[in-house]
Amino acid sequence: MNAATTRGALLAALACLLVGGSFTANSLLGDYPYAGGQFLRYGLAFLLLVPLAGPGATARLRALGAGQWVRLALLAAVGMVGFNLAVLAAERTAEPAVPGVLVGCAPVVVAVVVPLLEGRRPRRAVLYGASFVAVGAFTVQGWGRTDGAGLAFSVCALAGEVGFAVLAVPVLRPLGPRLLSTVVCGLAAAESALAGVLADGTGWLRRPDAVEAGALLWQAVVVTVVGFVCWYMGMQRIGAERATLFSGLIPVAAACTAPLVGTGSYGAAQGVGSVLVFAGVAVGSGAVLPSGRGRGPAARRQRAPERSLEKL
Repeated sequence: MNAATTRGALLAALACLLVGGSFTANSLLGDYPYAGGQFLRYGLAFLLLVPLAGPGATARLRALGAGQWVRLALLAAVGMVGFNLAVLAAERTAEPAVPGVLVGCAPVVVAVVVPLLEGRRPRRAVLYGASFVAVGAFTVQGWGRTDGAGLAFSVCALAGEVGFAVLAVPVLRPLGPRLLSTVVCGLAAAESALAGVLADGTGWLRRPDAVEAGALLWQAVVVTVVGFVCWYMGMQRIGAERATLFSGLIPVAAACTAPLVGTGSYGAAQGVGSVLVFAGVAVGSGAVLPSGRGRGPAARRQRAPERSLEKL
């Protein structure tokens, strides 16, 4: 790995670790209205991100076409609001491990989908690494009880996780990580408010208690503002395929933090699964390539897009 790729990997890893910790925070919001919580989380994150959007933000937004705005709206609806709703719906009839395992397969799907959309073959090393990550996620969480509805919503959560990466690829270049995070948070807040009014009427929003407020602040400030910017900065440097490998760290972080609030334990299975995830990330990201490999013309051609993105 060169210095820029290493920075991208570290940023993606940090983002996924923060998201993994958010699953523990979610356990403290079980009684809070779903749409209202999403509105407060993404609305606060939007307000905090606006000053960080960078110079020329208005001009860059005006330069977007109608298709790009539709993509941004889908990114917020599918990858953010829809993803969280799917996980919540799945856990009504399935144990939390079920959506967790399905979401852990996202690196495999992204490793196939992104190259096909770009008209090239999937990278073998990334596919191998993604498979290790998926198996590791399964080992960390196990497979819980479910029914057809729980499995279907878990598949929807997988689609949301994939969409969060794939839908962002064409708009990351013109907007950059900070402005992209700002826009999708604003859209997600608006979509959450609309969903809340339609689904719950006047009961979609209420004042959170002290514990709920702390969990929402953590999700808005740390997971969303810091996590989203780090995620898209990492994806900008190493690409969606390799960045999504680090999503395997989400169940690892969730398993490590769950004992802190008494919602789980960390045992031998979690330790073995964590090792498999780390091995998959190392293989897929190229960190374990022997010296001398990855330096030929083909490797240089693969790294060329990454160098161009690093200039943004």
